[in-house]
Amino acid sequence: MLPDELKRKLKKMIADAESPREKAIDVMFEIQELQGWMSDQAMVEAAALLDMTPLELEELATFYDFIYRSAVGKYVIRVCDSTVCWMEGHQRVIDHISSRLGVQMGGTSPDGLFTLLPVCCIGYCDRSPAMMVNKRVYGKLTAEKIDKILDKLTGEAEFQESE
Repeated sequence: MLPDELKRKLKKMIADAESPREKAIDVMFEIQELQGWMSDQAMVEAAALLDMTPLELEELATFYDFIYRSAVGKYVIRVCDSTVCWMEGHQRVIDHISSRLGVQMGGTSPDGLFTLLPVCCIGYCDRSPAMMVNKRVYGKLTAEKIDKILDKLTGEAEFQESE
């Protein structure tokens, strides 16, 4: 069940739109921001607010990579697998992260902190190989740089990106 404050915010957002449907993705992102993912119950509630069916909303959610229909870790790591990143060694990035965190591509680490996913392109071709952690992008990845990023996220160290 969505908190009343969030419901009011979403209703206003929808009311300000020309058509409720144009706010479907924004509504799902707002709910996901609160819950971390879009549960079945959240989909039903969002669909009702938008005057859509849950199936219509599901069709949108499954199209967008950044709408999560199952629980994810606190940090979602998306490793770019575009042609340029592939040529620059994206597999060694995946292998290093997998080994370090004990998680395979598509999975979540045993501690629930990290989910590892592929992404087609994040627009960092000039700094490949690259990855995105939640909304922050990192490029020119090496094992050492990845370790510093992960150490910071787990609270083990400070990291200053110098790109």
